[in-house]
Amino acid sequence: MTFDRRSLLTLPLAAGLALPAFARSGAQFTAAQSRATDLPMWPPAERFALWPGIPPGAPNPLPVPQPRMPRYPDGYRDFQMRGVVRPEVGVFRPARPDGRAVLIVPGGGYSITSLRNEGIDVARVLNGFGITAFVLSYRLPGEGWADRADVPLADAQRAIRLIRANARAYGIRAEKLGVLGFSAGGHLAGSVAVLHEFKAYRPVDAADRHSARPAWAGLMYAVSNMDPGRSHGGSRANLLGPDPLPAVQARYAIDRQLKAGDPPLFLVHAEDDNTVPVANSVDT
Repeated sequence: MTFDRRSLLTLPLAAGLALPAFARSGAQFTAAQSRATDLPMWPPAERFALWPGIPPGAPNPLPVPQPRMPRYPDGYRDFQMRGVVRPEVGVFRPARPDGRAVLIVPGGGYSITSLRNEGIDVARVLNGFGITAFVLSYRLPGEGWADRADVPLADAQRAIRLIRANARAYGIRAEKLGVLGFSAGGHLAGSVAVLHEFKAYRPVDAADRHSARPAWAGLMYAVSNMDPGRSHGGSRANLLGPDPLPAVQARYAIDRQLKAGDPPLFLVHAEDDNTVPVANSVDT
């Protein structure tokens, strides 16, 4: 059986995501279904901002938001963003919630965020299993923000804390909140998991008293290595900038930061992935 990257998006391959039930259902999200609408799908009906006002470390001038909807050869239309100034989280509630929750982190090489392909569509599949899904629209590191490599991590940490602070309103179990990321978003999900003790930003309000450590992290064809020739070159350059020092590379390499006390990780990667080398997962 042959799978492409988008086929993998429909697999809830992380702790507590009802994999046996999913396998029995034969659930899929097909190109035909994705063509049901070509309307922009972001922002969603329910969402919340991560920061009060403009986030810290803003450049002058601010990035210009640039949404786009590229069409793939099979007719599928993604929804992508760059120039995010006000990062936010889209909330996707299931018809019959069971208390489980996932923060979904789309990828895009840290140059765009693929909000539909690796976010909204994934949320809809998980909703079918009673899982409340949150899709993160985060700032990109190469758009002038101070402390560029920490900018996406700050948004992800803040998102986890805000979700937990409002767990009762969302009908979820805060302690079970996991994170599921794809490609560069997988790097960000892994970073949240292994750098959970690192303070990527100064506390803003009471929500920041909550832990940013996810209960688990699912890394889907993730960029886990930052060594030249082994990493995904675009993600590495966009995150770290040109010619990063070896110590900087090591700090943001998931495979170099694993330690006791980190949440469990689940990794999925195609052996013949020609975008992110499979060694990123095999060697982690």
